[in-house]
Amino acid sequence: MLERKTLLDSLGITITLLEEGHVIATMPVDERTHQPFGVLHGGASVALAETVASVGSYHLVDHATEGCVGLEINANHIKSKSEGVVTAHGTILHRGRSTMVWDIKIVDEEEKLICVSRCTVAVIKLKK
Repeated sequence: MLERKTLLDSLGITITLLEEGHVIATMPVDERTHQPFGVLHGGASVALAETVASVGSYHLVDHATEGCVGLEINANHIKSKSEGVVTAHGTILHRGRSTMVWDIKIVDEEEKLICVSRCTVAVIKLKK
């Protein structure tokens, strides 16, 4: 599922833990993820959050018949960061047949909150 030449590869996102209902991923804060003022771009944080929710949801479905896509996401950007690495901790809040809801907290190396997000993922039936 985590193929090369995707947004994950472009932003340097790495999944470090994948278990039922819990995902951890890291992302560098560098020129790939900066906004013009030299700090972490809010869109990069949102991409990291949605990645965690989507990967976590995909881990819970039947890969032969189902896929997962982002349906809705919100984010509050709490603190800026100009360099280093951020880590996203995703925890499932709701696991339904057609939707899953995830809580994602993005923190810095000192576990200080950078961004908090909630993402709803749609579980879709794959065409045969």
